[in-house]
Amino acid sequence: MNYINLALASLTALSCLVLPASGQTPQAAPKAAVQLTPEQTELAKITAENQIADQQLKKNLQQINAEKEELKARYELELQKQRGRTAELEAELGRAASENKLAEEKRKSEIARLETDYQKLASQNRLSAEQTKALASAQGDELQKLTLENKLAEEKNKKLLAELALQIARLKAENDLSAEKQRSDLLTDNREKNAIELEIKRLDLEERKLKLDKAALDGRMNRLTSDLDLRLKKAEWKKESNSEPVYTDRPFRSGKLVISDRRIALNGPIFTGVADYVTERVSYFNNISTQPVFIVIDNSPGGSVMEGYRIMKAMLASKAPVYVVVKSFAASMAAVITTVAEKSYVYPNAIILHHQMSTGSRGNMTQLKEQLEMSREWERRLHVPVIKKMGISIEEFRKKMYEKNSDGDWEEFGDKAVEYKWATGTVDEIEETGITKNPDEKTPPRTLGRPVSTLHLDEQTDEEGQRYMSLPRLAPFDFYFIYNPDRYYR
Repeated sequence: MNYINLALASLTALSCLVLPASGQTPQAAPKAAVQLTPEQTELAKITAENQIADQQLKKNLQQINAEKEELKARYELELQKQRGRTAELEAELGRAASENKLAEEKRKSEIARLETDYQKLASQNRLSAEQTKALASAQGDELQKLTLENKLAEEKNKKLLAELALQIARLKAENDLSAEKQRSDLLTDNREKNAIELEIKRLDLEERKLKLDKAALDGRMNRLTSDLDLRLKKAEWKKESNSEPVYTDRPFRSGKLVISDRRIALNGPIFTGVADYVTERVSYFNNISTQPVFIVIDNSPGGSVMEGYRIMKAMLASKAPVYVVVKSFAASMAAVITTVAEKSYVYPNAIILHHQMSTGSRGNMTQLKEQLEMSREWERRLHVPVIKKMGISIEEFRKKMYEKNSDGDWEEFGDKAVEYKWATGTVDEIEETGITKNPDEKTPPRTLGRPVSTLHLDEQTDEEGQRYMSLPRLAPFDFYFIYNPDRYYR
């Protein structure tokens, strides 16, 4: 980068805008340093870039070597770990062989023990068989005894059954008596049930009456709701004109201009953000159709040359024709926009004001010279299109400014401005067909044709009680080209 800075240090910086005050003569600036040719500058830049690339390549090679050494070390470490794991596995294999041999000896010992247990159990089973035979003989005697006892129990059961039959007969009589009582109770229950059912039917009838009353109320509520909705819709209907905007390829005829809703308001000072506001809408309307687009200026003192230049370029690049319409006042940058437009129309009593750009400056003589050169370049870019339409030179343009006004503020009414070709023509009647909604219903409120929430300046009061507006800080190389005789904009 040092080589680039060394090459660029000899280049001349861009000039900044400045105009000498009236009656002063700019002093000669020191001679500019010897400038490098574009080829030398480019060569210096390429040489610096090559050296940077070489350094970057060396750095990359060093990084790759470092990564290679790191990978080698990792490989050696992993190899040592593998050898250690192999030794551990071999030791584990030896231990497993010893354990298997010991397990085999234990298994043989267990088999011998099981054979001994088997012989012991066989002897015990033979003894158990003899005991079972003896027990079976004893159980036969017990069976005969139990048979006799069962016969005795059977006789006892017959006697018991006879007693139970008597009890069942007695219980049946009691049950018949209970059934009669239940039938009597059931008749009583039926009477009560019928009374309950009658009450339920009475309540059901009342419920149906309530439902009918509710349905009647709902009907009235629905009618009232319908009436309210109808009123609201009528109110909404009244908020709009309920007519479509008029689109025509020839909006200006016989002194009348018909403006559609493809309309962009450009009011108040032109500061940072205004160009976005205007150019985005020009692009949006172009993306819809090639019907005319209207930039309507009610009142604008001008403003930023960079913002205004972007608006001019968007107008000239538009596929749809752009009509600039001035209703009251357009000065400085707004006047340039009006003049360079391919089609611009003004009310006869509207005022167009052209003057020279002005600004404050500070610095040494070289810096002042640079600012003056930048000022002349902006004048060439903004005023040359104006004087081409007028058919005069820049010197004649400046001279006429001071002939018309001692301050150099050349203002003309709209009909006179058309004679100087500052506008295409005058318009006696403007029909705004795009304003289809009640202006009193708009939200949020609009100031100078723009929403308060997007492009708005707050009015303030200084220590002397003078009202003013603070303009936002300009972007680098930008200037305010604005008509401001009372310093309202600061």
